[in-house]
Amino acid sequence: MELRYGINPHQTAAPAAPVSPGKWPVRLVHGTPSYINLLDALNGWQLVREASRSQGRLAAASFKHVSPAGAALAGPVDEVTAELHGVAGDTMGALASAYLRARDADPKSSYGDFAAVSHPVDAELLTGLVCDGIIAPGYEAGTVGRLSWKKNGRFLVLEADEAFTPPPREAREVFGVRLTQERDQEPLSPALLDDNLGGVLPEAAAADLLLGLAVLRYTQSNSVCYVRDGMTLGIGAGQQSRVDCTRLAGAKVDSWWLRRHQAVRALAFRPGTRRQDRINWQIRYIEGDLTQEERTRLTQTLAAPADDLTSPQRAEWRQRLTGVAFASDGALPFRDNVDHAHRHGVRYIAEPGGSIRSTEIEDACREHGIILALTGLRLFHH
Repeated sequence: MELRYGINPHQTAAPAAPVSPGKWPVRLVHGTPSYINLLDALNGWQLVREASRSQGRLAAASFKHVSPAGAALAGPVDEVTAELHGVAGDTMGALASAYLRARDADPKSSYGDFAAVSHPVDAELLTGLVCDGIIAPGYEAGTVGRLSWKKNGRFLVLEADEAFTPPPREAREVFGVRLTQERDQEPLSPALLDDNLGGVLPEAAAADLLLGLAVLRYTQSNSVCYVRDGMTLGIGAGQQSRVDCTRLAGAKVDSWWLRRHQAVRALAFRPGTRRQDRINWQIRYIEGDLTQEERTRLTQTLAAPADDLTSPQRAEWRQRLTGVAFASDGALPFRDNVDHAHRHGVRYIAEPGGSIRSTEIEDACREHGIILALTGLRLFHH
């Protein structure tokens, strides 16, 4: 498979080749991938395949720079998401609902993403969305032709082989050193959540935690994930400090939740304002630290003035969010992770356990009324 270039355009790339001659996990249907396109596709496909198989539901993910911006199972598309994208949420197909729910976790980052879906695709899925490519196990008649015009004909379409079994060992080369390890094939089953403290996990919470664990397995470490109702609300990836992941992902949860506040929904954009511009302005309005230049541009973009969201309004609205699940790819080293997670409606946590301060983590969960599941399984991904 020919690649356009390496990780950066100034780096040439040799053609991609399967480890076992002739045994490809994917087939190129349209376009020419870059090095990162292929990494996004392969990671994204593994995530949605694992999430779908473990939950028995259709799954989708939105990938950027080899980590998911969002992931979700098929389910209801709420009024806010449907209104923003100009769709009828109650009539959407299951796969389209999963992908739209996945993008809604971080719609700013999902602009120009790589889509991964667990089941065959129809043309409805990517209508009106800016996306660089897609990987799926199949495409309904006419779908590839309709997708091929996107990005001026450069849209990338890959077809995954559902029957493909990867080799038991994997390797990579870094600075002249070849590293080889056993592939991580530990199943993500409900049994991982049996060792819990603070009560019995509701079925829906267990499903959310399992989705979170599947997401973390394919997210650059350190990583944490907030999940609710079968969709991610915030993913923190690739931070050196775990609490920074928790806070970063928590800020995304706040942004997702505050986009449902009446003050944000009331922002009246001038006719002709592009959907992504509306999304980006909503998020900047929520973040509340607009520069003077941004304030001027926002005023010019709105058909009517908008008042700032006050701190009391924000605090009162945040307190309404509850029932959120939180998963961590590694042991929580300090209780500050639990304290920050609790601020974002977290009632359920899954983490490996086994840190030297695990007793403090358990105490913090008891204080906040959080059910803690100790999986005993670390899911680092590098």
